[in-house]
Amino acid sequence: MSENKTQATPVSVDEFLATIEPEHKREEARQLTALFAKVTGFEPVMWGPSIIGYGRYHYVYESGREGDFLATGFSPRKAQHSIYILPGYTDFGPILARLGKHSKGKSCLYVKRLSDIDMDVLAELIAAGLKDLDAKWTVQPR
Repeated sequence: MSENKTQATPVSVDEFLATIEPEHKREEARQLTALFAKVTGFEPVMWGPSIIGYGRYHYVYESGREGDFLATGFSPRKAQHSIYILPGYTDFGPILARLGKHSKGKSCLYVKRLSDIDMDVLAELIAAGLKDLDAKWTVQPR
């Protein structure tokens, strides 16, 4: 069986943050880093070249495929921040309705600017996502 393409790396989160351009995107990434650390209580870890993850979980699918993946996190992409709430947005409609301007994929929330959203609602969403994930797969700090 193949491994996940996205793996935890030893790269320093602070070093990665220093490379983000433009400066306003770097500052927003620092704000997200602080928010995720506060909500999760976990230290950030780089996953792949551009995802800052908090916590991890081990999954085993019915197919037999298994692996480890970040529990929650984000990637400060050029056009927008990708925020990972895993395993998805099961019943988070009421929270998302209060978040502000965003779009979403299966397990990813897209936000162009942090000023477009309510950061307290994002904190609530992160906590709800972790609780939901931990009910299925045990979330570990690292």
